[in-house]
Amino acid sequence: MGPLFYLTNFWPHAVAALTLLSAGLASAHAVLHKRDTRAAVLWIGFICLLPLLGPVLYLLLGVNRVRRKALSLRGAASRPQGPAASETVFLTEDQPALRPEAAHLEHLSQAVGRIVRRPLLAGNTVQPLVNGDAAYPAMLAAIEGAERTIGLSTYIFDNDRAGRQFAEALRKAVERGVQVRVLIDAAGTHYSVPSIIHLLRQARVPTGVFLPTMAPWRLMSMNLRLHRKIMVVDGRAGFTGGMNVREGNLVALHPRHPVRDLHFHLRGPVVGQLQETFAADWTFVTGESLAGPDWFPPLEACGGVLARAIPDGPDEDFDKLRWTLLMALSCARDSVQIVTPYFLPDPPLVSALNLAALRGVRVEILLPARSNLPFIDWASRAMWWQVLQRGCKIWLGPPPFDHSKLMLVDGQWSLVGSGNWDTRSLRLNFEFNLECYCPELAGVLEKIIQSKMQGARQVTLEEVDSRSLPVKLRDGLTRLLDPFL
Repeated sequence: MGPLFYLTNFWPHAVAALTLLSAGLASAHAVLHKRDTRAAVLWIGFICLLPLLGPVLYLLLGVNRVRRKALSLRGAASRPQGPAASETVFLTEDQPALRPEAAHLEHLSQAVGRIVRRPLLAGNTVQPLVNGDAAYPAMLAAIEGAERTIGLSTYIFDNDRAGRQFAEALRKAVERGVQVRVLIDAAGTHYSVPSIIHLLRQARVPTGVFLPTMAPWRLMSMNLRLHRKIMVVDGRAGFTGGMNVREGNLVALHPRHPVRDLHFHLRGPVVGQLQETFAADWTFVTGESLAGPDWFPPLEACGGVLARAIPDGPDEDFDKLRWTLLMALSCARDSVQIVTPYFLPDPPLVSALNLAALRGVRVEILLPARSNLPFIDWASRAMWWQVLQRGCKIWLGPPPFDHSKLMLVDGQWSLVGSGNWDTRSLRLNFEFNLECYCPELAGVLEKIIQSKMQGARQVTLEEVDSRSLPVKLRDGLTRLLDPFL
């Protein structure tokens, strides 16, 4: 019997053994490491039903390899050094006093301090900027006035009219001798063709790409995305929120695909926490440490807002946003207002929303009537009944699509930033949010919500229940894919 005989008769056994071994190892890893039971069950189903392909997909999409690298690069030796960084301690007891009318939120303040390991800082100003029509001119003016440093992090940076305007402003800043660093998510560079990356690098703007997936050794982290939107100029002026850099945000110019959104201009000590997060991400991607007074100047109080950064991601910051949302819902007494483009809360968040409503808290959730991602709409509708039947109210805002992210509690506490109420934001994305204790700011944001509510219609439980059977099946099956969406 020659080699051909053995090859012909034994290769099926070898393939079968490889299939069983790979399925067993991948399933065991899912059982041991997946925190979400539904995600573990779904992955095991894929692994078992798709021989060889299932384990490969799990290896590419289901395993988080970022945490180990993040811990190594964000260790003490590589953390940004400066006045803001030196204040990053476990301040949970000695925090600025809340106003008497917000005293019941003291437990929230203490808990978030322990969750994020950052102090609550007094003396900040937080100015809302509605749509790119207000945000982009303010950001461009800050870039044009920069003297020392600019750090810009974004998910999408399109090569369109808005993107090229930013690229030109950054080019001029580099020519003036300003230290510029731009960080863009790898997936976000592909929303326009050709990518803005070539234009930025041609202009000698130092640009990093977060977790590029073209290289084979990067494929294992292709499902993890940098969704943060941060810009810090001279270490003093900060911008954050939900807004990408793309022409669609310039609503007044009537773009083909308009997108409403919110961004925020920050000043005061909390800007140092924005800078810390950007510097840590930049080190993670490039290995370069950003330190010194050019990046971290002393910051003086300049307003009345108590604020704290809440970074979140599938690394050492895992679950911090989710825990903050749960704590805020448990502390609410009178009202909870939520604005989000994607609403797919997990069971604990659904329970927290329902318990708040059952305690008599007015819980209102404003969603776009039509999302830019139809399958997210389908999955979201499949679970609306879970909150409607306990007294929460859902409103659908009219077009254009609203990408804003806001949460207000009792007219005292505000949460703004990049995070959505879905599994991707709460489990897979690197997000950046800001909690603020200030009734005046909450009042301004409530007026913005009220303006968004104009023309909105309320969803009823009867409406959700009256969907046809095919639509219910479509929505329900899509919701099962929530851990992957």
